[in-house]
Amino acid sequence: MAAQLRVVRRRIRTVQSTQKITRAFELISASRVVRAQQRVEASRPYTNQVTQALTSVANTEVTISHPLLEPRAEVKAAGVLVLTSDRGLAGPYNANVLRTAAELMARLQADGVEPRLYVTGRKGVGYYRFRRRELAESWTGLADRPDYDDAKQVADTMLEAFLDHEVDELHMVYTDYVSAATQRAEARRIIPLVVEETSERPPQPIPMYIYEPSAQAVLDALLPRYVAARVFTAMLEAAASEHASRRRAMKAATDNASELIEDLTREYNQARQAEITQEIMEIVGGAEALQSNGS
Repeated sequence: MAAQLRVVRRRIRTVQSTQKITRAFELISASRVVRAQQRVEASRPYTNQVTQALTSVANTEVTISHPLLEPRAEVKAAGVLVLTSDRGLAGPYNANVLRTAAELMARLQADGVEPRLYVTGRKGVGYYRFRRRELAESWTGLADRPDYDDAKQVADTMLEAFLDHEVDELHMVYTDYVSAATQRAEARRIIPLVVEETSERPPQPIPMYIYEPSAQAVLDALLPRYVAARVFTAMLEAAASEHASRRRAMKAATDNASELIEDLTREYNQARQAEITQEIMEIVGGAEALQSNGS
């Protein structure tokens, strides 16, 4: 009985130690997700302005062309950028991204297109290397707090592969941060670009741009910046989603630890009560035996 009590006490201490760790992770993620969300909100005005300027240039009456806007006649290979995290304990965050990437690559292969992987984050790199999937390029250490230079490096690598005709399309798989409770893994094509017009009335009149030296030159300079901005926004969305998913997972782990501690404490009390009852019975039995011998 005493051995059983020691085992239960040891389990309670172990769960309490684990609970302290998960609680600390929860608090850290809660603070980081606020900062990550602020960075997402701060990046949107720039991306919106670049998109507005690009739309104005692309829709000008002057005939312009650019390889990033024109679909290839034959698509043989497609680059797939997969944004994952560098650390675990984030619930289904990485699993959702990798599953969405697998679905995208299955669709590409069904169309006769060879997918080529570009991966950020140690979790994604480890996942594909364990399965012996060849990676065209990989980056680590960017997921937690990405900056624009990181995004530009990734975008330039993919643009170079596209312009050198190593791939004919570029896709991106990342987690879209909708809210603290909702994050969605999405797959989007980023090259060739599709500049879509919207029926919504803009909050301000669209400015009339004067292009110097020409609309074509402006488009040549603007499109790479637009791609880098799209990649940067996706990396910020992914970082915010990672912290939100980790906070939610650690909260669930902390709550589960509390329930387990309650169950183990109840088991310990019951075992302790049974031990005390047994000791009382032994004392009473011994006293009765002594009384019988004395008489």
